[in-house]
Amino acid sequence: MLRDIRELADSPQEYAAELRRRWGGLLSYRYIGRSYAQMDLVEEDNTVTLRRDMRNADGGLLFAVLGISAPESGHMSDLEAVPNPVIHSCQILDAGRDVQRIDVVSEELRVGRQMGYSRAKIVDADRPERVLALIEGQGVSIGVPPDVLERMEANPLEVVDSPDLPPLWQVFGGHRRPDGNWGLPELAVEVASPDAALHVGPQFVILETAALDAAAAAAGTDRLQGVSCHVMFMARGKTGPFRVEAEPAPGADGTVAVRVLMYDEGVGDRVTTAGSYLFRVA
Repeated sequence: MLRDIRELADSPQEYAAELRRRWGGLLSYRYIGRSYAQMDLVEEDNTVTLRRDMRNADGGLLFAVLGISAPESGHMSDLEAVPNPVIHSCQILDAGRDVQRIDVVSEELRVGRQMGYSRAKIVDADRPERVLALIEGQGVSIGVPPDVLERMEANPLEVVDSPDLPPLWQVFGGHRRPDGNWGLPELAVEVASPDAALHVGPQFVILETAALDAAAAAAGTDRLQGVSCHVMFMARGKTGPFRVEAEPAPGADGTVAVRVLMYDEGVGDRVTTAGSYLFRVA
């Protein structure tokens, strides 16, 4: 079992060392190539360079890449709080098939004692007037860190674009289970947030993978582009393995909606996350 960093709140030096270890090893942002100047000792750069593995079968942007790039959980950093996501939504206006880099234009809406609200525009970094997606989110602080925390050395991964790159679901440990559902293995440190719970990154990836798979089966094609998604984080994923169940609902004019639920089988099959995705046949 991973240790919840909140247990170290009375030991500032231990807390800081553990946060450096956990933040530096977290796979989500490192693999996507997203840096945060409020956390990392880097110049502010809110761009992400796109690769083949960040696109769907039709070449359009994946929800998961946008969600990891802009989780928008209320602008609460790990240096100021122990943040947890509550709600995330995304609407894709432009699939960005020819876009090389995206820029995240984030905006804090309100941060209270516990709850935070923020939103972002995802734009073409080389043509900022071209808006690709809109994201909104809500987060909650579940703890208060010591006051001595400072920004940390970045620990980026150099992932070179190639046709041989594995799909994101494989990188994050996703797999199709014998029961036909998609899932993630037991919780591991590289996909866990500092409070010892499944990070939003692997959740975004496996939820969209399950939704796309169900939508493709319902539509008879995998040439689908995401239009909108809405995700609610109801409980922290503490143990795993995690199972995702998907329920497709074909709509009019080439649309397919999919509802998904994620379960933590190691904690009494507790429902942790619910989401709905809307796709359109490309």
